[in-house]
Amino acid sequence: MPQPALLAHDLVRNLGGRRVLDGICLTASPGHRIGLIGENGVGKSTLLRVLAGVDEPDAGSVTRPAELGFLHQEMPYDADATIAAVLDDALREAREDLAELDRLGEELGRVPADDPGHQELLDAYGRRLELAQDRESWDADRRAALVLDGLGLSSFGHDRTLGSLSGGQRGRLVLAALLVRRPPALLLDEPTNHLDDGAAAFLEEQIRNLPGTVVLASHDRAFLDAVCTDLIDLDPAVDGPVRYGGNYSAYLSEKHAERERWERRYAEEQEELAELRHAAGVTAHRVAPDRGPRDNEKMGYAHRGGRVQSQVSRRVRNATRRLEDLERTRVAEPPRPLRFAAGELAARAEESPRPVVSLSDVRVPGRLALDTLEVAAADRLLVTGGNGAGKSTLLAVLAGRLPAQGGIDRRPGLTVGLLTQDTEFERPDRTVSDTYALSLGPERAEKVPLGSLGLMHEADLDKPVGQLSVGQRRRLALALLVARPPQLLLLDEPTNHLSPRLCDELEAALGTGPGAIVVASHDRWLRRRWQGRELRL
Repeated sequence: MPQPALLAHDLVRNLGGRRVLDGICLTASPGHRIGLIGENGVGKSTLLRVLAGVDEPDAGSVTRPAELGFLHQEMPYDADATIAAVLDDALREAREDLAELDRLGEELGRVPADDPGHQELLDAYGRRLELAQDRESWDADRRAALVLDGLGLSSFGHDRTLGSLSGGQRGRLVLAALLVRRPPALLLDEPTNHLDDGAAAFLEEQIRNLPGTVVLASHDRAFLDAVCTDLIDLDPAVDGPVRYGGNYSAYLSEKHAERERWERRYAEEQEELAELRHAAGVTAHRVAPDRGPRDNEKMGYAHRGGRVQSQVSRRVRNATRRLEDLERTRVAEPPRPLRFAAGELAARAEESPRPVVSLSDVRVPGRLALDTLEVAAADRLLVTGGNGAGKSTLLAVLAGRLPAQGGIDRRPGLTVGLLTQDTEFERPDRTVSDTYALSLGPERAEKVPLGSLGLMHEADLDKPVGQLSVGQRRRLALALLVARPPQLLLLDEPTNHLSPRLCDELEAALGTGPGAIVVASHDRWLRRRWQGRELRL
């Protein structure tokens, strides 16, 4: 049975007085796995909600399959629902298929082949059989057990309620239910959140094997690279959102070339506009003679003057017409993208063979046990490990924010900066600019303007920090750290909530410069490309 496509035409969605989606069109055919990427706030989640029918567009239309699965932030089940109830709901369609096939099979056995109703029953049986084959209904119970195990949920009793699970566990359970259902269209918003390496690899395999349509929004570059057949970049572009064929690696090279083409086209048009304005307003008129006729020219002066004036008029008209056409069709100026432009992320410590910090037999009961660790003055250290292994705890100990048992030796006067996962500011009513200036002091804020770091858009500088998204708050916190680089910079999951491109640029900055940097991360893309030391907890 052919799988239906998911189609969107000229979608417009306004939120809070701002146009988030402006004429978006999308064709998502079965077998295509389309990734949505772009800066925070460009409309990835909004587009998914409109495609799913959770939100209605202000204009435009969506044609979607009758069955559609949507993984989003809101929990579709009550807190008192059990794991068993969620699984029963996920298996309901498959069980209905098998029950209906049994019923139709029994009826076919009772109705003679020459009965007028036999063909109708046979057609109904064939339609249901194709549906069951598409859903792999006979394999649903085994698939449910496999999915629960693959996503790290097999150890939970099925009588557990969702209210007794953590947020990450609930998210994985809802994801598991969708994979068990296998709907013809699947919409996923940040599906790898809360997944460890094994679970993420399992999800990649499941997504690649789905026969239907998948549209997903993700900051996980390794996931985008592993599953996507197409990518749609919702960041501003010369002709609107651009669809790229291929995975994330293919997108990176094509995106760079596309941006260069846009900048070159804009520069060429601006040069031509300047020349045309000059020609229409000044140059063409100078062709006309501005002197009177000499005695020996008086007979032919009027004739030549008229011919020259005609040439002038024609050139003016041509330049003016071309100018009007170009001003009507010219491309917009490429908006200045966020470019991570910080200089040195960490400051140079005094020359000394002594480590900037060393730990021996450090213990935080129930959270961390580490025999020894030394961080040199220009070290690059990546801390990895599963959820709960103690990565964040180790960074808090290194920063001196968490007491611990054992030996902790820091160089006297060592400056330390820590980017935590949860970023909050004491005064949410204070603007971004004021928060930056007051935190650094006016002299430092003037020397290193916030806009120069490429982490905040100009339009966001006058917003209260309480109105910023999670990603924007983290970028502001990172800006405060790198505006006055510490000698030891500690980054806890620094690529969380950043766009893929900003992550690439941050990673490039991590590899160079003085000072010591310790990064705790589960980001597989970052880890695969890490050039420094690694400590696995």
